Amino acid sequence: MDALKEKIRKEVERLGFYLYDLTLAPRRGEKVLSVKIDHEDPVSIDDCVRVSEHLSAFLDDVDPIESAYVLEVTSAGAEHTLRDFEEMHRARGRFVYVKTPDTEVRGHLRRVSETSVDVEDKQGKLQTVFVTDIEKIRLAIDF
Repeated sequence: MDALKEKIRKEVERLGFYLYDLTLAPRRGEKVLSVKIDHEDPVSIDDCVRVSEHLSAFLDDVDPIESAYVLEVTSAGAEHTLRDFEEMHRARGRFVYVKTPDTEVRGHLRRVSETSVDVEDKQGKLQTVFVTDIEKIRLAIDF
């Protein structure tokens, strides 16, 4: 599965997107290859269709899965979790929600380092949160 994930990651990146997640699992009696993609801009239905058509042709050529399956390409979601430094780094400038043991911060992610993140709240105040204190960080919708 790791080799397949790497091949699909390269194809998704060739189209200008990031591979957020890849799973191959049974669902309602059929095998589903689920590909979740992300981008700096919101991922549209047209983006998912374009990636799906490209991956479908690619997978038909390399035929990495022996049994029949359904390909599903979706957005990672408007409020998906940022799981590692790379994902946090890519999210700079985007609106995020950060939960620590002591507080919750919502605002634009301005700076990311290996030890801390800076989030600018709606009042323009910059708040530094140490990575070791982060219980959860995800993209958020700015209301």
